[in-house]
Amino acid sequence: MPLRMIPGIFLALALLAVQPLLHAETAEQKGRAIAAESIARDSGWGDMEADMQMILRNQQGEESLREIRMQSLEQANDGDKSLTVFDKPLDVNGTAFLSFSHALGADDQWLYLPALKRVKRISSRNKSGPFMGSEFAYEDLSSFEIEKYNYKYLRDEQISGVDCFVVEQYPVDKNSGYTRRVVWNDKAEYRVQRIEFYDRKNSLLKTLDYSGYRQYLGKYWRPDRMDVVNHQTGKSTELRWTNYRFGNGLSDADFNKNSLKRAR
Repeated sequence: MPLRMIPGIFLALALLAVQPLLHAETAEQKGRAIAAESIARDSGWGDMEADMQMILRNQQGEESLREIRMQSLEQANDGDKSLTVFDKPLDVNGTAFLSFSHALGADDQWLYLPALKRVKRISSRNKSGPFMGSEFAYEDLSSFEIEKYNYKYLRDEQISGVDCFVVEQYPVDKNSGYTRRVVWNDKAEYRVQRIEFYDRKNSLLKTLDYSGYRQYLGKYWRPDRMDVVNHQTGKSTELRWTNYRFGNGLSDADFNKNSLKRAR
């Protein structure tokens, strides 16, 4: 029977029944909306500096420690710019990595090797390679931009008692080393709690966990620690972040190939 033929209360009930269908999100739409909200809540911080310890562990648990300085600059209409400088140990002192993330197209990345006194451009085809012997790939070091992925909401799930959305992300870039990432964002602040990375064979490659979140400027959350474990090699990398500083007056002039050589 057409809706216009249904009298009184029955018409109202019929309209209520179809209302959820008219506003239902697909799994793809919901996944993208969660990612967009995560980005929106972390926009407007301007520039940031921080110190970091990188701890590399091999399959036997043996450790090596690196001390690093990092600074980044938010871009209004593109991905962020970042500069990472190694201070210790002596064999990597002065090594510097510059990254220009892009919402669309391949990121621009360069590595300065002081022993060779040369700047090496990282090819987009090599972005899945390991960064300075760690379990992080070059592509892991770019800022998160919504255009870099397609999305699919999977489920709600708790991690360590924290309620999260679980969303699958599929890289758009054909040169990505991953077929997909599975990301846990907490429902309270949309902070990333965990990422699982699946390799080109769609096998679980590694898991990255974030912990020790602190809020800065009354709005922006940053983790004190990031732990990535490679399930295929048994190796792991731990990042310990300290001294987050915002509003340092950084500009584009602090992020160019010349800044790589003077980064000491």
